[in-house]
Amino acid sequence: MLRRPPYPKGLETMEEIRKHVNELLDMDVIAYIENNEIVKVTTPILITWNHRKYGLCGDFRGLNNNTKADRYPIPRIPHALEKVAK
Repeated sequence: MLRRPPYPKGLETMEEIRKHVNELLDMDVIAYIENNEIVKVTTPILITWNHRKYGLCGDFRGLNNNTKADRYPIPRIPHALEKVAK
């Protein structure tokens, strides 16, 4: 299950999340969802970078726990290029 209860956040963190979400809405990267739409979402997490810059990401640990590993993974590009060059 992807949806979890939100983690406790301070006022500064909530303001930064709102700022990032509004910026993404303005750039049409994400879309506003009406209350009656059924959508699976994830909990937003704010990552602190250097000099108090923030990055917004999602907590996808629930998805990772339910994802099956690929039995035939894609080969690494350098190895594939070496085989083609021979």
